Amino acid sequence: MAEQYKYLDSFIDVQRANGKYSFTTENLHDQLDVSENALKKSLQRLKNQGEVVLIRRGFYVIVPPEYRAKGIIPTSLYVNDLMKFLNRDYYVGLLNAAAYHGAAHQQPQSYSIITKGITLRPIRNHKVSIAFYIKKEWDKKDIMKRKVDSGYINISSPELTALDLVNYYKEAGGFNRIATIIEELKEAMQADILIETARKYEEVAVVQRLGYILEYVLEEHEFSNGLYNYLESINYYPTLLRPQRKKSENMITGNRWKIVPNVEIETDI
Repeated sequence: MAEQYKYLDSFIDVQRANGKYSFTTENLHDQLDVSENALKKSLQRLKNQGEVVLIRRGFYVIVPPEYRAKGIIPTSLYVNDLMKFLNRDYYVGLLNAAAYHGAAHQQPQSYSIITKGITLRPIRNHKVSIAFYIKKEWDKKDIMKRKVDSGYINISSPELTALDLVNYYKEAGGFNRIATIIEELKEAMQADILIETARKYEEVAVVQRLGYILEYVLEEHEFSNGLYNYLESINYYPTLLRPQRKKSENMITGNRWKIVPNVEIETDI
């Protein structure tokens, strides 16, 4: 059994030497000539020692000594490999993307991944919290590559991040929080790129809400005027600032965004 442990330890050493923080059981079966039972026992030993963590069935991450106290490595170090394992196109979004762009108002409680296809169960335990959000489509031009120690990860551009924060306002902590983050995020945004990203965004109501927040909450007129010029070129209709199941009896908006302000928004800044 000690010899079998050596095989697995050597395999992990090679992974780390190649800058990898993860592996799959398929990798192990391909490269190690040991029985299924021996492999399970070896993996259990490493799990008990805190040297590896099972993230999703068949997918493990390696925990180097410098991360043992935390019990897990940062999600950014293995997210790209995880999504390859799941065979999904993806990008890191919402609060995590905002943090990469310098809008780190608060440490995100969960790691947000936008992906396509059928719904994926979240990964949540005492060490890991990853939430998956499904989208039908996005433009690759709105996705950026960000360098991390293990390679590159996909993140949403500042402009796409702002729109997504409005779209997933509940998951991002509510309108007050996202307004605060967008206030910081706008330093990394460009007005012309925001317009182009908005043109491709699947929900026009999200563009209306973002424009309203930029104008009335953040008093950011360069960005808001650009979005309004885009909206003038299409058909858009009165909508609630905060979506709700029951439609408001009074849909009078009183603003150019055709937004019914059914909630007050205040930033924390």
